[in-house]
Amino acid sequence: MDRGRTRKGTTMFHPSTERLIDYWRNRAGDGRMPARASVDPGDFLDLLPQVFILGRGNGRYPFRLAGGFVTDLHARDLRGEDQLSMWALSHRLEVKSALEVARRRGEPVVVTADIRAHGVASVGMEVLLAPMTGASGEADRFLGLYQPIAMMQRLMGRPAYELGVRRIQALAPTNAEAPRLRLASLDGRLIA
Repeated sequence: MDRGRTRKGTTMFHPSTERLIDYWRNRAGDGRMPARASVDPGDFLDLLPQVFILGRGNGRYPFRLAGGFVTDLHARDLRGEDQLSMWALSHRLEVKSALEVARRRGEPVVVTADIRAHGVASVGMEVLLAPMTGASGEADRFLGLYQPIAMMQRLMGRPAYELGVRRIQALAPTNAEAPRLRLASLDGRLIA
């Protein structure tokens, strides 16, 4: 069995990631995305240092808010900075595509990532990106979470210079993976 999987095939994430996914879903209701105004940070005070909110516009995803852990990890104030710039150049298009898929589907995405700092081994992290609607009703916000899945002490206090993608998981409404196509043989021909 793969790490993070139950016998039923439902993906399991860190409990804090699961908690914020559940919170997002409870705020969504009726199969829609939650409005930014319906998200109350007081409901998850213990996660606030790891939480961030992104905007969306002109092909950018600027940080609107970032908790202390997020800003400390990157060793700077992130307000207005494009979140895509946090990712390795070779992964930016992949992350941007994941954000747009999340926005179109109205479902969160979890990126399992490597935090990279100079001179030390990388550290694993889950990055939750959950779409929300803004005042206009358009999906132009994302509720995010940086959840380490390894010991942060391995970074030895060094700031992250980039994040690298290990895996991107778009979530289905029940947090189960979508079925995968399988090849079968019919009259000697392979079909999906």
